[in-house]
Amino acid sequence: MSQLTGLYEAVSRLDVAWAGVGDASELSREQLIAVTNAVGVVQRRLDAVHVDVAAGIASESRPELGADSLAKQQGFRTPAKLIAAATGISTGDASRLITVGQATAMRTDLLGAKLPAKYPLVRESMKAGTLSAQAAALIIAVLERCRIAAGVERISEGERLLVDAAPGLALDEVRRLTVRAEAWLNPDGVEPREDDQRSKRSLTFYERGGRLRFNGDFDVETGAPIVTALHGYVTAAFAARKNAPDPDAPDADHRTIAMLHADALALFCSHVLGCKERTPVAGATVIVRINYTDLVGDTSTGTATIDGIDQPISASAARRMAAGAGIIPFVLGADSEILDWGRHKRLFTRAQRLALVERDDGCAMCNLPPDMTKAHHLRWWKRDHGPTDLSNGILLCETCHHRVHDNGWEIRIDGTGTTAHVWFIPPTYVDPGRTPRLGGRARFDIAA
Repeated sequence: MSQLTGLYEAVSRLDVAWAGVGDASELSREQLIAVTNAVGVVQRRLDAVHVDVAAGIASESRPELGADSLAKQQGFRTPAKLIAAATGISTGDASRLITVGQATAMRTDLLGAKLPAKYPLVRESMKAGTLSAQAAALIIAVLERCRIAAGVERISEGERLLVDAAPGLALDEVRRLTVRAEAWLNPDGVEPREDDQRSKRSLTFYERGGRLRFNGDFDVETGAPIVTALHGYVTAAFAARKNAPDPDAPDADHRTIAMLHADALALFCSHVLGCKERTPVAGATVIVRINYTDLVGDTSTGTATIDGIDQPISASAARRMAAGAGIIPFVLGADSEILDWGRHKRLFTRAQRLALVERDDGCAMCNLPPDMTKAHHLRWWKRDHGPTDLSNGILLCETCHHRVHDNGWEIRIDGTGTTAHVWFIPPTYVDPGRTPRLGGRARFDIAA
């Protein structure tokens, strides 16, 4: 199938989804979803055409062509500026189209024999309409950064894993996926990047117009306690707001999240100024997850993750953090803690919650950070006599908890312990085939 044939088919599907109405305001709910899905396919297949054309324009605008450069003949200094002017996108976006096009274009050797594309799986996924140009750019960028360190075979495996995992994810989720993929592809590169990032940390503040202004830029190791403390304060504030007797009262708490962050910082600093002992703030704890052998070893290999933060850190950074107050390494089942309580306890213990975060990585459905979630029983404690065990627990934010119960979603857990996979099964009105959707950490953990 040629690229244009695929594009025509996608447009035909859009035409079918739109059939019978004049404009978008007349679309039914079912048609709104069908049209949105069809538009996505059209856009992705158009991207496949566009990146090939962009690569062609770049090839015809090579610097060695001089005055015969296509871009210069059209009055533009670079091919990216030509594409940007023709399509109305930014020069940066045009440059990314060229990069993707060159990385996925068919090649020839010095004798003219045809060679496969540098990243053939990315090319095929774009042609099939399952991968956008923006997502392809993120995948290609991480593969290029790791290409020398990882080697050809590991890069090929990384390409396959990323292309398989990316369809159906929003661009921000693909970015999160590539962050974790980079640590898997090149774990030895994590620590040197940390050294560079640590040297750029800064916090400046100044007074202007009667107000104090702050501007911060932190590496992950330095910033993790800050993020954890702020998230903890916001979570506590929202919990108190939910339990308020009259949430609409004039004196009720209506602060925005940004306001809560500002108040939290002021409160924490006031606490430090008046505190005679060094104690953790409000019981906030940074959870660093690392293999035990990496934690106790004396080498720089291995990586770790921090709950609520996408960017992995090196084993060395995890060891440094493990010695800090309010920062603990997580080793599943340490000190013989019971992770299954059956019917002996109604609420999940702290050890169980840590194990659930290891499996679910925050809200298992929408990926909000762990401190914005609660542990829920799949089979209800009272109605279904469900046990307080890991196999019957799941982390969900308040919104997703109501979404599951109110809209007919089902949850299935395959496997046992923290390596189990969580699946969300949509109701028939969302997906007549009720195709399970992977949730939890497994959706982003390329190493799995």
